[in-house]
Amino acid sequence: MSRILDQRILFLVISFSASVWSTKVLSEWKKCGDPECEKGMSRVQATADYLGPDCRYLNFTTGEEIIVYSKLSRENENLWTGSKGKDFGYFPRDAVKVEEVLIEEEVEVLTKETDFLCLHEDKYTFE
Repeated sequence: MSRILDQRILFLVISFSASVWSTKVLSEWKKCGDPECEKGMSRVQATADYLGPDCRYLNFTTGEEIIVYSKLSRENENLWTGSKGKDFGYFPRDAVKVEEVLIEEEVEVLTKETDFLCLHEDKYTFE
């Protein structure tokens, strides 16, 4: 019985490690409205429907309003992060148009591992 339990624990550890390893870092840097990336940078409106490839992305339809909180920089400048209602995630900047700029200056900061995890109901999900 102990041997089966040890094998199951080992399997869970390997599965968890593989999941963490497979989480893609989309960029090492991002631009925000403040060092903590808590201030909204701009209010944008969707110009096209968008369905992201995984749970890290924000899905929306044409005309929806989104608040932008950060913009990936350097390696992947096309992706921004924002929210609509309770939903939060990445989306391509060319699928929206800026309606209102909310900050004067952008601050470039390093991304964190948690920037690239899925968040569902206040729990992180590893993809």
